[in-house]
Order: sequence, then structure tokens, then C-alpha cells
Amino acid sequence: MATRNFNTSTAPRQSMASSRGAVKARQLAQLHSQLTQLSANLADMENLLRMTSVQAESMRGLGSWHAGL
Repeated sequence: MATRNFNTSTAPRQSMASSRGAVKARQLAQLHSQLTQLSANLADMENLLRMTSVQAESMRGLGSWHAGL
């Protein structure tokens, strides 16, 4: 009966490389998700800053009107 000589030293390396690739892909997907969320949050913040600016101008007008009484 012939014996087979399997080179098992490369199998764990390939497995580790594929698991590293899976981890990297998962991390990149998570990073992309966080970047998307950050972009949405920045857009919301810009909107809120614009509204705050409008409200500040209105408050200034009310203060001037009140001082004129």
C-alpha cells in the first residue's frame, strides 16, 4: 500500500490567510458603515447650524424690538 505524503504545513497558512482576509473584509465593511453614519451626522449638524443661525438672527431682532419699547 502506498503512503501519501501530505504537506500539512501550507494548509494552516492558507487557512490563516483566508481568515485574515475575512477579518479585513469585515473591518472594511464596518469602517464603511461608520463613515456613512459620520457623513449623515455631519449633514444633520450642518442643517442644525443653519437653523441656529436663523434663530440667532430672529432673537437679535426680538432683542432690538424689545429694547425699542
